[in-house]
Order: sequence, then structure tokens, then C-alpha cells
Amino acid sequence: MSGINKQPRRKFLQSITLGAASIGTVGITAPIASPAETTGANVFADPEDWMKKINGKHRIVYDVTEPHHQFPFAWPRVFLLTNEATGTPAGECSVVVILRHNAIPFAMDHHLWAKYKFGEMFHVTDVNTNQTADKNPYWKPAPGTYKFPGIGPVSIGINELQESGVQFLVCDAALTVMSAVAAGNNGNAAEVKKEWVAGVLPGIHIVPSGVWAVGRAQEKGCGYCFVR
Repeated sequence: MSGINKQPRRKFLQSITLGAASIGTVGITAPIASPAETTGANVFADPEDWMKKINGKHRIVYDVTEPHHQFPFAWPRVFLLTNEATGTPAGECSVVVILRHNAIPFAMDHHLWAKYKFGEMFHVTDVNTNQTADKNPYWKPAPGTYKFPGIGPVSIGINELQESGVQFLVCDAALTVMSAVAAGNNGNAAEVKKEWVAGVLPGIHIVPSGVWAVGRAQEKGCGYCFVR
């Protein structure tokens, strides 16, 4: 554990404290209420509804807390490809990717990346340009954008993984805190969060918290993989 950069975690915990002070405790203790009030597109009346799709022969949950280059999207594809190579097609696997902590911008559309400079805010580098990302690098990438040495082009866009049955979840507690941080002292934290929630990508489910979802996925028999 000594090799892990603890600074981002300290900043996140500081943000929780500051965010709770500025927006009150309701957003932290009952985060599911906020997105449900702003949009119904990504929130179920039953927050565990996504769990009904976890019924595959082989099941795994990827816990994503940081951008971690392309690994949050490469590993789900590798899991599907290698299961297929050993006799289990993608349709018989269940894969869940939980975007929490500093990985939440991947759940949001390009226009929010541009407006809030998510690449700078969350330290996301475009692996193909080695520059700070100015849009979501994994939402509808052009064919051939990502290649693995010895393998060639791989389909690791969020939309491509969704087409293969991969479920993506995003942590509402982190959305609450980090949207308040982005709002700063302008007093419009609720409006910023409403905008972020509205910009969550199609098919990505907002869950009360990432750690809540990690626990639920494991209760459904998913093997746990921390992405780093």
C-alpha cells in the first residue's frame, strides 16, 4: 500500500467535509433523492434494479476510483474476450464497472468535460496524445482509437462495452461532493449537480454510492477487481 498516491484521496476527503458544510448533510446522507428529483433517465425507483441483470455464469465487478489510464475499460473487454476464448460467450457473463471517487467524469458527456475542464480537475490524460483530455476519451471513440500491443485494435469505448452487456454505474455521493467543489463559492451547487446528472451518459446508472454498489455486486456473486 505504500506505493499508492494518497494525495488525491486526502483531497477527496477534504472535499467531502467542505461539500457537506456548504450544501448541508442531506446530499451526503440521502444522495439518491437528488438525482431522482432532477431526472428520471438514469435513476430507478428501485436503486437495486440493475442487479437483476447480474445473472451470468461468470460475474465480476470492477471498482474504479481513479482514471488509471485505459485500464477501467480494457479489463472488462479482456474479461469478455478471454471467457469467450475458454468457452463462455459474452452473453453468458455479467460485468459491472463502478465509477466512483475521481473516476466519475467518465460517466458524463463531452459538453461537461469542456465546460468544467474535467481533464484538469480529475487529472485525466488522453493516452493517445499524452495531453490533458478535453472530452470523454471513452465515449464513442472512433474505430481503431485504442490498440493493444500484440493484439491490435480493441473495442473499449463505453458504448461498445455496453453493447457487449457491460453495466456502468456512477457514484451519486461523489457527484454530490465534486459538483459542489466545482461550484465553489458561487452558491449554486444544486444547479451544478443538476447539470452533471442531466449529462450522465445513456445507460449509466446513478447509485447511492460507489461503495454501496460494490457491496451489492459482491452479494450477487461478482468477483471483485480493484482497477489500478
